[in-house]
Amino acid sequence: MPSQENERPNRLTSFKNKGKNADEMRRRRTEVSVELRKARKDDQLLKRRNLNSEDDSSLPLQENNSNSQVPMMSISSFNGMDSNDESVQLIATQAARKTLSRERNPPIDAMIASGIVPKCVEFLSRFDNPSLQFEASWALTNIASGTSEQTNTVIKYGAVPKLVELLSSSYMHVAEQAVWALGNIAGDGPVARDLVLNYGAMPALLELVKPDTAVTFLRNVVWTLSNLCRNKNPPPPFDVVQMCLPTLNRLLHYNDKDVLADTCWALSYLTDGSNDKIQAVVDTGVVPHLVGLLGETEVTVLTPALRAVGNIVTGNDVQTDAIIQAGGLEQLKLLLRHPRAVVNSGLLEPLLHVLTSGDFKSQKEAAWAVTNFTSGGSVQQLATLVQLGVLKPFCDILDSKDWKTVMVVLDGLNNILQAAEKMGEVDRLAIMIEECGGLDKLEHLQNHENEQVYQKALSMIDAYFSDADNENSALAPGESNGQLDFSNTNSVPDGGFSF
Repeated sequence: MPSQENERPNRLTSFKNKGKNADEMRRRRTEVSVELRKARKDDQLLKRRNLNSEDDSSLPLQENNSNSQVPMMSISSFNGMDSNDESVQLIATQAARKTLSRERNPPIDAMIASGIVPKCVEFLSRFDNPSLQFEASWALTNIASGTSEQTNTVIKYGAVPKLVELLSSSYMHVAEQAVWALGNIAGDGPVARDLVLNYGAMPALLELVKPDTAVTFLRNVVWTLSNLCRNKNPPPPFDVVQMCLPTLNRLLHYNDKDVLADTCWALSYLTDGSNDKIQAVVDTGVVPHLVGLLGETEVTVLTPALRAVGNIVTGNDVQTDAIIQAGGLEQLKLLLRHPRAVVNSGLLEPLLHVLTSGDFKSQKEAAWAVTNFTSGGSVQQLATLVQLGVLKPFCDILDSKDWKTVMVVLDGLNNILQAAEKMGEVDRLAIMIEECGGLDKLEHLQNHENEQVYQKALSMIDAYFSDADNENSALAPGESNGQLDFSNTNSVPDGGFSF
């Protein structure tokens, strides 16, 4: 058969899909992360309001009517928070907190306009009145749960250093509310996050993680820690946030789904960067625990654990091997049967990285995982697999001397071709396989000493490549933003499917 490079040199340069290096894989992962962050808003809220409970009996200041609200004018000005009477200040501040804590449409802007923010910030320093500190912290927490402008109002009046100081309060309900307020502020973005860090919040928060810390309190602490580790433009100062790594390692053993989820999110943020940052995380010993969490049935834990593991395997070979040695590939193979965990959690990119760059043992396991995916995935999921660049590294393994692994790859390729055939896309996919050298390898396998390999390769060539010499070069897809685009061809099915 004529050389494909001589016959179709233009098509080869138009859409070849070579395996990517670590930097390219990280770039792809960053793009996918944008969509994943949108999809997981319900899994990890960046800001949280503290709503009024139906029973306020657990609060330091007990009341008979938890739904009562003081009119706006009595909250502000001289009749309420501006009063010299501490009891009146407390009642007015509590009324402000309740108004801000109602479930629907809290009047945050109106409350800011009434002037309560500077008064609440002032009350944070009233160490002789922890009830007033608590109510003021709660009100500020809910103001900071709003828009960036509303959060910046809390920052502007100097709340952050006072809230950090309250983390060491001997009254746990006061410290917890300060944690919550700081978590909302840090969740607003990199500038607010770094401000919280610069005032020493990280070591103060870590002091609160103790064996006897109540689980409800611990959840807020870990969530705030995760907000202090997140955001990339710019990332947080690593010399500061890495001090939480030993604590995060211990928290991976904690038996609470919320604590585990936010611990994994924090680790996923800390591993989403350069190899030296990944290594700092690996050195703390978290890898075995992270890999173990890949067996979690709770998706809220599984998703960030996968993200962290995926970030680690995009590092250098030693870092990838750390995941493999901890049993990561076995866990990943099992997850390929999970209805949500493969595509939505970004598992495919690190899996393809192993298929491309791992040692042969790792590549073999990755090939099994990919073929398992092709046997159970939907047509659109297989299209995603192809768009991410599976064909080139998959076809490269056809040169292996291990005939069983070759059979695994042949089965996977056959599954993808069958899916393409159902959608009338087989010609395009056949061209893609040919252009990455797959057809040459299939033809070579017709001389293989193993009968199963020979028969499989022969049947695939007969079924999908027998008319390869007559194909129209106009069928070749172009590229748009790194993905194959068939919008300029004439045979795209009505459903809009494309490999």
